[in-house]
Amino acid sequence: MRLFPRLLLNHLMCVVVTSAVLLAAAELAAQPFIGHHVDAMVRLIGPQGGGLRGDLTHGMRDTLTRALLAALPLALLVATGIAWVSARRVTASVRTLQSGSGAIASGEYARRLPEGGQDELADLARSFNTMAGALERVEQTRVEMIGNVAHELRTPVSAVRGYAEAAQDGILPAGQALDAIAREVAGMERLVHDLSLVSRVEAGRLDLSVVDVSLTDLLSQAQDRFALAFEDRRVTLQVDPPPEPLTVRADPERAQQVLANLLRNALRHTPPGGTVRVSGRAEGAGAAVSVTDTGSGIAPEHLDRVFERFFRADAARTRGEGSGVGLTIARGLARAMGGDLSVRSVPGQGSTFTWTVPLHQPAPGPRPD
Repeated sequence: MRLFPRLLLNHLMCVVVTSAVLLAAAELAAQPFIGHHVDAMVRLIGPQGGGLRGDLTHGMRDTLTRALLAALPLALLVATGIAWVSARRVTASVRTLQSGSGAIASGEYARRLPEGGQDELADLARSFNTMAGALERVEQTRVEMIGNVAHELRTPVSAVRGYAEAAQDGILPAGQALDAIAREVAGMERLVHDLSLVSRVEAGRLDLSVVDVSLTDLLSQAQDRFALAFEDRRVTLQVDPPPEPLTVRADPERAQQVLANLLRNALRHTPPGGTVRVSGRAEGAGAAVSVTDTGSGIAPEHLDRVFERFFRADAARTRGEGSGVGLTIARGLARAMGGDLSVRSVPGQGSTFTWTVPLHQPAPGPRPD
């Protein structure tokens, strides 16, 4: 049996049972009520009224029963109408939800349900719309990611084909063409590696080896690693270690990845003659590492999206420089190690990315006797 007939039948059963209970209760309650009034009438009539007691009682009970039976069909008719309307409303909402879920299942993620009302059905519609919006965003991200990956791979693939054809036609020496092809392949390998890392970070399948490590050592290693790159771009790299020794809890390799992605991003957006400053300090129960550049900054409407995969505020200028997922990886690694990564920026003045990382917590000493 379908939902509407079942709901209507359940409502009608409730109406019938309730009416029977009310009729029985009225009959039971009528006995003392009728007896009280019959006694009053007998006392009013006098001694000759005693013989009328039975007739009076029967007549009043018969009148009450007839009145109840006469009102019962009308009550059943009204209750049936109310039950029909209620069942229709519930089944209409279920059909709407069924239609919406079918549309979502077929890929129509823009489908939404009407949210009128304040009852549980309206709450269900609002929850459905929230789910549909989340699925729509996921699908949009998936489509954008596929397009971005295709775009990122198109350039090196085209370059590899061009170098191979140039070598075949004798335009380029074979050795020079092979070197160029190797560079393009290495770039594609970096992209594939970064995408694999992003997927593992977002899925929580990243293996970490968190140990106690000196924050000063981490900053010094990053400075040594990027000194030549900054020198080639004529950008000053200034590293300010924390004023006091700080021991943080982090995976040293992953921590270097976070710093590397932040420094590459800063170098990419800082013009020649600019400065990138890296500083470390204690902050509450953790440590904070700030990477500040003197680049063009980030527009306020883009701040919430800079950690999205492949998002570029200035796609024309940065396309081809990096894989487009460096900041996504950096934030994912920071959070996997118990910290976080945030950004603040003033357009035209530069940006500051702040990585927070937990401090080493010394083990409690023995309690005094």
